[in-house]
Amino acid sequence: SVVVHHELGYTLAVVPSTHRIELGRLQDVMDKRLGLASEDEVILLFDDCDTGAIPPIGAAYDVPVIVDESLGDAADVYFEGGDHRTLVHVSGKDFR
Repeated sequence: SVVVHHELGYTLAVVPSTHRIELGRLQDVMDKRLGLASEDEVILLFDDCDTGAIPPIGAAYDVPVIVDESLGDAADVYFEGGDHRTLVHVSGKDFR
């Protein structure tokens, strides 16, 4: 999960760990000028999470989420549960 900021606030961009955010392409998809949120911004938004362990559950933080299309067919999804010790496993169907 990567937090980006734009003129209306923040969005959580969810990509597989083997991928990188393509900010230019994401800007085109969202039709907004984007930038990566600073560490301080992320800490304020996700104050109960360890730095760098943001779960892809934006609704819990009132942050919109955009999910990489490559996760659309995933049978299983694993992600950090807000710290670097907890691994959450959900079916791809439940994740979607």
